[in-house]
Amino acid sequence: MNYLNELLFGLYPYVAGTIFLAGALLRFDHGQYTWKTGSSQMLSKHQMRLGSNLFHIGILVIFFGHLVGLLTPHWVYAPFISAGTKQVIAIIVGGIAGVMCLVGGAMLLHRRLTNPRVRATSSRADIVILALLVAQVSLGLLTIIPAMGHLDGGAMLNLAEWAQSIVFFKGGAAEHLAEIGLIYKLHILLGLTIVLVFPFTRLVHVWSAPLGYVGRRYQIVRRRT
Repeated sequence: MNYLNELLFGLYPYVAGTIFLAGALLRFDHGQYTWKTGSSQMLSKHQMRLGSNLFHIGILVIFFGHLVGLLTPHWVYAPFISAGTKQVIAIIVGGIAGVMCLVGGAMLLHRRLTNPRVRATSSRADIVILALLVAQVSLGLLTIIPAMGHLDGGAMLNLAEWAQSIVFFKGGAAEHLAEIGLIYKLHILLGLTIVLVFPFTRLVHVWSAPLGYVGRRYQIVRRRT
């Protein structure tokens, strides 16, 4: 069991991370014509606007919440809030964002599966990655149930210690998850799997945030006669 724990939570994160970085770089270098969102908005707007907005707002809040919450050392926020208070905040904010993301993702997945025009232009990877994201958000919401049973923040601290050990290359990362519940482990494993398949899906478009549009000069596309 210790060997499996070390394999899944000590080694697998680095395998997924390596494929994530190398795969994205190789795809950008050799397959730039496939580096796109593949938007289907022009094919059908039904369920698109509401579903897309809910999904993207929710997933952005979740992403940055995880980024800050897991990678900020305990001593940074300890003088201001306790681990238990931080966990309650994470449950409330993460729960709201998770529901938004789940509803929006389910709408987009339903649209992609049932709309004939959208389905005809969808690849297998498009459907699989959206289904994985919906499943991942569902697992994340399910972690709220055991989290409500221990509001001291102990489990959250262990998860943060694991994440920081992985990112900052500390030894014994998997040991922090030895006593963590199964639902947390499934959530982590599916998240790592999404990271692993990231370079082979449309998710690569998140690397290409159009920040240049903010500061670019005004452009005249068509002059009025």
